[in-house]
Amino acid sequence: MTEDLPEEEPVEVTVEEPEVEPEPVDPLTEALERAEAAEKEIAYREADLQNARKRFAQDRAEITRYGAQHLARRMVSVLSDVDRGLASTEGDDGPAAQALRLLHDRLTAELKAAGVVRIEAKGNPFDPSKMEAITTVPATEDHPAGQVIEELEAGFMLHDRVLQASRVVVAA
Repeated sequence: MTEDLPEEEPVEVTVEEPEVEPEPVDPLTEALERAEAAEKEIAYREADLQNARKRFAQDRAEITRYGAQHLARRMVSVLSDVDRGLASTEGDDGPAAQALRLLHDRLTAELKAAGVVRIEAKGNPFDPSKMEAITTVPATEDHPAGQVIEELEAGFMLHDRVLQASRVVVAA
């Protein structure tokens, strides 16, 4: 059983705020401020546009230079197969060996025209960014430590990117 309480009437409180007179706005000053802000905005947008153009030009140059990388990598694999075929026909002067030599020369020329070059490994110092050491052998007077003694599989580069690392034997 609850008792009904009388409802209280709300009390109104009034706070008088001091009147602040608005400062007169000079239309010329306001227009100059808006013009300055617009000029800054235009400058920022122009800089963004120039940066986007530069990025686009760099991307386009990279695509032009390296766009054939995937195909070149696959063709290098085919060239390696042709190299192995030529090695098996060494000393043979039959039509099959001649066809393999012709195919090898043509494929090498086309890859070179596209910017693919063979990594020269044998006799050079070992470079882990371009070569993969399959095994090591003790160093000798003829082969100092760190020198590539034998190339097991050729490596190739497209301009300055490694398509396939040379697989080599290194003197240690």
